[in-house]
Amino acid sequence: MAEYKVKVTTGTMKHSGTIDHIYIILIGTDGQSERTELNNVGIDFITGKTGAYKVKTSSSLGKLLLVKVEKDPFLIFPEDEWYCSKIEVTTPEEEEILFPCYRWLSRGEFVELRGGKGVTFMEEDHPLLLNHRKKELELKKSSYKWEFIGDGLLHISHFKDVFELLAEVRFSMSELDHTHKLITLELAMKGLTEPGKKWKQIEDIKNIFQFKKTKMLEYVSEHWKEDDFFGYQFLNGTNPNVIKRCSKLPPNFPVTDEMVKPFLETGTTLEKEMEEGNIFLCDQKIMDGIPTRQKDGNPLYVAAGLCLFYKNPEGKLLPIAIQLYQQPSEQNPIFLPSDLETDWLLAKLFFRSSDLIQHQTLYHLLHTHYLAEVFTIATFRCLPTIHPLYKLLIPHFRYTLHINILVRKLLLSPGGALSESSLGVEGLMELMRRDLSQLTYSSLCLPENIKERGLESIPNFYYRDDALKLWNYLNEYATAMVDYYYTSDCDVMKDIELQEWVNEIFTHGFLENKRSGFPSCFNTIEEVAKFITMVIFRVSVQHAAVNNGQYDYNSWIPNGSLLLCKPPPAIKGQSSMQTVLETLPDVEDSVKIMSAARILSEKYTDVVLLGEFPEEHFDEPIPKEIIKVLQADLSYMKEEIAARNSELEMPYTYLNPDVVENSVTI
Repeated sequence: MAEYKVKVTTGTMKHSGTIDHIYIILIGTDGQSERTELNNVGIDFITGKTGAYKVKTSSSLGKLLLVKVEKDPFLIFPEDEWYCSKIEVTTPEEEEILFPCYRWLSRGEFVELRGGKGVTFMEEDHPLLLNHRKKELELKKSSYKWEFIGDGLLHISHFKDVFELLAEVRFSMSELDHTHKLITLELAMKGLTEPGKKWKQIEDIKNIFQFKKTKMLEYVSEHWKEDDFFGYQFLNGTNPNVIKRCSKLPPNFPVTDEMVKPFLETGTTLEKEMEEGNIFLCDQKIMDGIPTRQKDGNPLYVAAGLCLFYKNPEGKLLPIAIQLYQQPSEQNPIFLPSDLETDWLLAKLFFRSSDLIQHQTLYHLLHTHYLAEVFTIATFRCLPTIHPLYKLLIPHFRYTLHINILVRKLLLSPGGALSESSLGVEGLMELMRRDLSQLTYSSLCLPENIKERGLESIPNFYYRDDALKLWNYLNEYATAMVDYYYTSDCDVMKDIELQEWVNEIFTHGFLENKRSGFPSCFNTIEEVAKFITMVIFRVSVQHAAVNNGQYDYNSWIPNGSLLLCKPPPAIKGQSSMQTVLETLPDVEDSVKIMSAARILSEKYTDVVLLGEFPEEHFDEPIPKEIIKVLQADLSYMKEEIAARNSELEMPYTYLNPDVVENSVTI
């Protein structure tokens, strides 16, 4: 007689326990156990609890391969789903084996679990396990499908509603709904939902969300007119991805030395400052020619501008020239800080508006949310749960499919904040097409991105400093994991599941664009580690960088709006603060933009931070040690950031590991 000790852990989320009957079958190389009910005295399978059981067999089952779990109804009670976190088995030979589950089970359903040790396709040595692997991927490919949404656009999942998703990849809507109800109530109490009402004065905007104030939002509302704050945002605001060093002016941006001389250090020239690396450029040519939508029969407006920045001797980044359209003309003047105050304010407002549209559509939605969805679907379809890279990546895809369905339903549908931007949905889709056609692998790999933009040494660039540290920590983590599971480049090339995974990403995410530099296959361990680093960085660190500060920076409408109602000035000297107010969206649209920024920046309780792994997928000591090293690095970084921020007037907090989520969940 042989005895197997079995420990079963029920999840900690609400209603994860069950009173139904749970049965188990152990399957090994030398046979399988009888179907055994797991039943102790009292109530089993209580939320957050682990129960201990015994399964007896006539003899040892040999090497334990699978655990089959079944759930049957208890009497005539209604459906009672159960969330099984993990099952741990100690064999008669005293081998302890982890069987991760982390899924909901319904009545009449069974699941076959593999042991926790990561196994690549080449290592699989038993016909039963090879067949199990094959059947699992067949089921996943029928459950997760690609959907074409338009020419030149990446592919997304086929799910139309969150309730089509498996329960374990959905999150509770209660907190999100609660936040939305509070916002709606607050706005209704203040009478801010009246259509067509215009702002009478800038100060009135401060009264929108008195119940939700942050120090950074208050700073933005006080300093939005200042040039050094305008420049600061292109380094440490919600879109630190667009500025680059300028060594030669574009031919369509005829800024002269005489124009900018008053804003440079005495005795220097524009040419000299470019040679010394102190001039920077932001070019919005990707926006050029995209039609805007109409509102109430009138066109809305966007810029496709160019802005020149100067890093002064104090290290501040200052705008010194703005042209709002690509082709220079008498009706498209170059605005300067010495112009009429409201002319210069309008130039900055239009430039920031286009930057905000790019931020939300490209650097937030496309480069994090939609790419995360591509990575998620490819992982589900191509990597079985026993694959080490599945185990490595799955924590970083938590709730991504759910939030992206909500984005499409709530932000891109009629009435949504993005659909009602100046470009409208059609314009936003065209913007994404243009961007995807020129997107490069190197632009998504932070060290190369920073180098290509010439931003290695610009001071006060806290996004770069924090993000590069996190990239390096993640790269060390990914490299150690990949090195552990792949002993040679030959192993990488032979892993057909891995190769199919990266090819699906290349095909459905980057539309087989070879000029982009994205890999369609892997030849070396180093290539795999770099790609894994990019994936994890993008869905955690980069998403935090472009998401977490939205309420702070983007809810103060005069600092930049998703829609503008008047054209930019074509002639200098004729604007006023009344012009600025008429250019801003009306109260109703302003509130809609600010509400979206608040919801997307809200801190919810169901959060898993970078470096936290509440689900135990790895069973081997070395991967567990690699995880501990990453956690130690992140803990040390928290202290570094706290020390730095204590000395800053505007602390940069968005990449503190305390607020960086493990995945795209909001």
